Amino acid sequence: MKKQKPDFFSAFHAWLEYGGSSLDREMTESLENKPETGTVESKNKPKSKKKTPPQNNPRRAYADAWWYRLLALAVAAAMIWLLAEAVARMPQFGNADTLADSELTEFYVEHTKEETGAMNIVTGIILDYRGFDTLGESHVLFIAVCTVLLMLSIYGEKDEETRLKRNEMERHFEPGDDVILQSAARLLTPLIFVYGIYIILNGHLSPGGGFSGGAVLGAGLILYQNAFGYEKIERFFTYKTFKWVSVCSLLFYSLAKGYHFFTGANHMDSHISTGVPGNILSGGLLLPLNFVVGCVVACTMYALFTMFRKGEF
Repeated sequence: MKKQKPDFFSAFHAWLEYGGSSLDREMTESLENKPETGTVESKNKPKSKKKTPPQNNPRRAYADAWWYRLLALAVAAAMIWLLAEAVARMPQFGNADTLADSELTEFYVEHTKEETGAMNIVTGIILDYRGFDTLGESHVLFIAVCTVLLMLSIYGEKDEETRLKRNEMERHFEPGDDVILQSAARLLTPLIFVYGIYIILNGHLSPGGGFSGGAVLGAGLILYQNAFGYEKIERFFTYKTFKWVSVCSLLFYSLAKGYHFFTGANHMDSHISTGVPGNILSGGLLLPLNFVVGCVVACTMYALFTMFRKGEF
């Protein structure tokens, strides 16, 4: 016989009282404890009492506290107000106080090539004049991946049984033998990688750079995974590869720009030659910085795609 549906209102009340996890527990208990309908014994059987969730969990205690939710709403409202206030105070388009009408634009056009050795003014501004901002932007990508890892509770169990179950589950995410997709991927993936590297290495000479070239490399990794699956792509790109590439790239960026900031603030010679503008080995730190930024962007794109697709890296 069919089991009676769980009492939705009691489950919803439990969720309001104890938190979202109580809803799953209440629904499960109601399915297990509810007797089958149509029998005499089920009508006279006493109802089971609700189990009170454990209160010794500090994380649950904070989540259930009304002031915790109120504080979260207050912080969100304050951030929205600050952002709206900043936008409202910005000068209007065409105003004489905007940066587009200041002497800063003229300075960039006249001195970027001489001071940075970059033919691409945008790259010179992003990685040299605004290098501190780009330093934070690169770290934000890594922090975003770390946040998703924490939200999805990725902990890498060492248990052999758990690992075997995970490998069995991952077969569901492996693609089928799509001849058209795999043939196109064999042709396009090497070209995508070469083009992405070209954009990165020539970012200080022509339009491009680490962000755009890294996005192309990330797209190539995603295409290869969709065509051939995780088993093949993990032969050369694993979670350990992502960690080492991201950490080493960000560490090099931080040390290189930190040295550049220190020498510049103290009016010291950095002993880093800008080279001959127009050559591939020019621009001082711009070329290696473009390379490490491209690595971070490519790893971030593929990591986020993998985690949102199957829940883990």
